[in-house]
Amino acid sequence: MSSVAVRWGFFAEAVSVTLDTFRGITERSHPTSRGRRARSSGATALWPGRVGQNIEVTESDQPTASVALDLPGWRHAYSGKVRDLYIPQASTTDAAADLTTASRVLVVASDRVSAFDHVLEPGIPGKGELLTTLSLWWFDRLNPVPNHLVADHELVDDTVRELTPAAVAGRAMLCTTLDMFPVECVVRGYLTGSGWKEYQASQSVCGIALPAGLTNGDRLPEPIYTPAWKAPMGEHDENISFARTVELVGEGVAAELRDLSLALFATASTIAETAGVILADTKFEFGANRVTGVTTLADEVLTSDSSRYWDEEAWRTGTTPEARMASFDKQIVRDWLAAHWDGVGTPPVLPAEIVEQTAARYRELLERLTRA
Repeated sequence: MSSVAVRWGFFAEAVSVTLDTFRGITERSHPTSRGRRARSSGATALWPGRVGQNIEVTESDQPTASVALDLPGWRHAYSGKVRDLYIPQASTTDAAADLTTASRVLVVASDRVSAFDHVLEPGIPGKGELLTTLSLWWFDRLNPVPNHLVADHELVDDTVRELTPAAVAGRAMLCTTLDMFPVECVVRGYLTGSGWKEYQASQSVCGIALPAGLTNGDRLPEPIYTPAWKAPMGEHDENISFARTVELVGEGVAAELRDLSLALFATASTIAETAGVILADTKFEFGANRVTGVTTLADEVLTSDSSRYWDEEAWRTGTTPEARMASFDKQIVRDWLAAHWDGVGTPPVLPAEIVEQTAARYRELLERLTRA
């Protein structure tokens, strides 16, 4: 049994963390999905990934001013705070194609960085490529769970054969569009962020009671599933109960989203710990395959933008919350902005040293995980 299973014994018994179990969950729900595996190359699908401010795991991806590139064979369809979506160039047969009807989408991760619901200047050099590389790496390791990456055998349309146009090489991924579930599947293994604030007030997180005496940055007795409702564009997402999730997507799908999320989190935690890295929390997004109905993993997965990663040794030996939670994400940006901006008007330009430190932490996480 892994050390994660030892630390979270009850959880390990309730949700097996083996890849065989992932396969079992999806095959029991969707027998026709057996043997259908995608090649690594994807990111977000029909709905751009978004997490509201109150979730704190990642920043929202609300629309931004167009930053469309001229990509041969592709037409710009949407720009979020970090990612830009393109669909195959319309032909005489799909002139009205958009994100709701296109079967494929090219997702391009930019170097833009956001915090407190604002896109900041300047971007983080190389961030788009780092996020894309890390997503693809994780998709490969979690591939018994169906994902929205386009498989080699599906590349039958000339309009999608050029997977990565030269202008976006290294940061573009080809995906199948899905009917996305309006739920952010957040899993928390440690007490921090908005969870810590809520715990101080109620000794609970998202309505889940926790033991007394926990401190900021403590490991939870077992990971907890705290879903959020994906609000319409222009509104903020909100934490919801499992019962509310059932109302939104039905009991069977709600249970599947919960079980898959917890299992993915446990396996990812086991992988991360071999690199001396703690996966503190993350969010997953899922959608239904339009042909098979199979619940499918989508959006970015386990990146520095969608997750909190900490250095394990610093967490063990640190004497302050700041020292314990040495992160591999844009927390450096958030902390600097919180200290130098009152939230009114346009955010200040990030200093060069903050940009460099953030880029270095993103690179370090990728190197530590992929070389372990």
